[in-house]
Formats: sequence, structure tokens, C-alpha cells
Amino acid sequence: MLLVADIGNTNITLGFFVGDEYVNEIRIPSDRDLSQSEYEDLLAKLFKGFDIDACVVGSVVNELNDKFTSAVGNVLNLSPLVVDNNVYTGVSVKIDTPSELGADRIANAVAAVKEYKGAVIVVDFGTATSFDVINSNREFLGGVIAPGVRTQLKSLCSATSKLPQIELQESVRAIGHNTTEAILSGVVRGTASMVVGILAQCENELGEKPTVVATGGNSKLISKYIGEYFDVIDPIFTIKGFKYIYELNCK
Repeated sequence: MLLVADIGNTNITLGFFVGDEYVNEIRIPSDRDLSQSEYEDLLAKLFKGFDIDACVVGSVVNELNDKFTSAVGNVLNLSPLVVDNNVYTGVSVKIDTPSELGADRIANAVAAVKEYKGAVIVVDFGTATSFDVINSNREFLGGVIAPGVRTQLKSLCSATSKLPQIELQESVRAIGHNTTEAILSGVVRGTASMVVGILAQCENELGEKPTVVATGGNSKLISKYIGEYFDVIDPIFTIKGFKYIYELNCK
């Protein structure tokens, strides 16, 4: 069984593959305050009953990189593959400073060239909403990074004196009849409208028709408003990208 550990700013997603089948998933908070030994205790409980013989780790949280990877290695008695700019991907990174590219965006690019021919734009709805643009020559050209929907909700609450912290949910109407509805319209529908506009501009600069993939924890929510703009909605696209990277480097 292959364990994929995707360490994001909000959650750590632990995905389990048997062959090509995605068989289980566990999410835990990305707790920067936990020590390595505390992570080892937690993971030992979570992995009980799992027959894990390989692991790949991708992280965008520097504070967790070493201690979480070491914790996984100690609990499972193996050496995880850590995804960084030194691993082989088969994708040519064309941004100004390739070392700045996060592991999650590397994984999205690898999944894009693995699963689709031609150009691909991956829209990843997580703590940030990011766009990853890959052309038909398997080149990662760059993309867009904007605040994610939950990040926007938190920001509105912390930066204002009267707007409350609300739970993320569907926006029932564009014209909000109360504060909660107005916030949800601005954040959820606003994000959907932003995605439509950015996709059009990216496609214009790309110069070729891309396959558009939506992924991430909030992809299904946003797709309810602009689903026709996505060719594929795949919440585990990034996780599959890490799996492909493992296969490229360890098989």
C-alpha cells in the first residue's frame, strides 16, 4: 500500500493507494505546534491496521516538512520520497524561479501531463485558489494564486468589526437578504466569477484550447455555479499527482 501525505496549510491529507485504486483517506489538521513525537503517536494510531510499504510526502508548510516526514518514516520504518524541485517529473518548469514552485503545484502538473494530452489548466480550490497552466509541450508556464474561499471568510471577520465568522456553505442567491447571505454571495459567487474571468485570460495568453480540471476540497462547491467551465472535477487530482511522482522516481 502506498501512502500519500499531502501537507497543506489547513489540513494534511493522508491518501492510501492499493495499485491504482484509491482505497482510503484521512484528514488531520496541519498543526504546526505538535512535536515530532506527538505526530508519531498520532500516526501510529491512525495507521493501525494499514499495511503500508511505501510513502511519498509533499508539503507547502515549511514548519512541518522535517518533523512530519521523520515521524512518518519512524512509524512506518521506511524512507518517504519527499517531493521538491529535485525529483524527476517529466515536466519542464518555465517560471522565473523554479525553486519557488510548491509541491502541490508540481503534483498538479505531473497529473495533468499523465492523464491528458494537450494543454491543461488545473484550478485548485484549497486554502488558496490556484491556477496551474501547462501547455501541450509538457511545460509548466506558471499560473495564478488568489485567496481561497475559507481564507476570504476568515479575512472578512478578522479585518472588520461587524462582519461575523460564518461557516462555508452554498450561496442561495446573488442578492443576499441578510449579512450571512451577502457574505456567501461575495465569497462563493465572487470566487466562481473570478475563476471564469481568469480562465478566459489564461486561455487567451496560452494560445491553445486547454482541458480545465477542478480539484481541491472546495471544487465541488464552486462547480455548482460554473460547472460548465470545467471539463473534469477531480477532488483527488493532486493526490494522484504525488502518486505519479512516486512511480516516476521509485519504480
